[in-house]
Amino acid sequence: MEKYNIAVVGATGAVGEEIFRILEEVNFPYNKLVPLASKNSVGKEIEAFGEKFLVQELTHDVFEKENVDIAFFSAGGSVSAEFAPSAAKAGAVVIDNTSHFRMDKDVPLVVPEVNANDISLWNKTGIIANPNCSTIQMVQVLAPLHNAFEIERVDVSTYQAVSGAGKKGMEELVLQMQKFFDFSLDSVEPKVFPHRIALNVIPHIDVFLDNDYTKEEMKMVNETNKIMHSSFEVSATCVRVPVLRSHSESITIRFKNEVSAKKAREILKGAESVVVLDNPKDKEYPMPTIATDTNTTFVGRIRSDNYDKRILHLWCVADQIRIGAATNAVRIAEKWIKLN
Repeated sequence: MEKYNIAVVGATGAVGEEIFRILEEVNFPYNKLVPLASKNSVGKEIEAFGEKFLVQELTHDVFEKENVDIAFFSAGGSVSAEFAPSAAKAGAVVIDNTSHFRMDKDVPLVVPEVNANDISLWNKTGIIANPNCSTIQMVQVLAPLHNAFEIERVDVSTYQAVSGAGKKGMEELVLQMQKFFDFSLDSVEPKVFPHRIALNVIPHIDVFLDNDYTKEEMKMVNETNKIMHSSFEVSATCVRVPVLRSHSESITIRFKNEVSAKKAREILKGAESVVVLDNPKDKEYPMPTIATDTNTTFVGRIRSDNYDKRILHLWCVADQIRIGAATNAVRIAEKWIKLN
């Protein structure tokens, strides 16, 4: 079996660390692992495959020097904008987890369970974009239903964990909860989020745009149709909740024709990477505590609308660091290997 030289940019971040774990879990055929980060992280150790790898400084020439075949980028859009073209020029396929290249018409935006064939377009730029975390889990559910029944409109409200804002987001929630139990919560000023997140929900993720939607919400709107090669209407409301890990979504779907919850449940039971957990009588439904540290999108609360037989409502949950980032990136790499 051919083996590959793999670089991970943002190696010490939450997603970068998860990529190493998943590479090990799937026994990815690596020849060499090259952890890359800023000067501040140089010399730190990354453990994977029972070995220790020293973090190197991210530079424009490191990809050619290390003969990198696959480069995972998870260090922010500005870093990808500056260094991803250098990696691609050196001959690596770049799998970028930031939003920077997602809507570039020459860059495929891929969820392997939905549009794996788009990976073949990678050589236009050398870059494959990993979608927004909330978009990934949603399209894994939408795609099989769209193929079966034809979607006309989707309305989604997200309940997004603080880890979507990285390690600092998790640390802020933990600190605030500690202060709550110390009876001094009011003494803490929010830094990562626009308001206190402990014992609160914030209907504001990323910046607001001129249309009064946030950038996070418009990512879901625009990315969904690019991934699915569709043109149905999408509207999103993205909310930050005081959960450490795994995003939840309440999704309302209107189809062209009438559809039953029973039939939709059957379709989703056969969908790749999706698990139907839908037994309300026994209090069984998806929750972040179930989805965390898994590579599965869980879906439940599947029910028909009371007034319109073309409408279904459902609830899905997935670990956004895995399904929404690292796992999807590694699955793209696995599919890329098969196609090349």
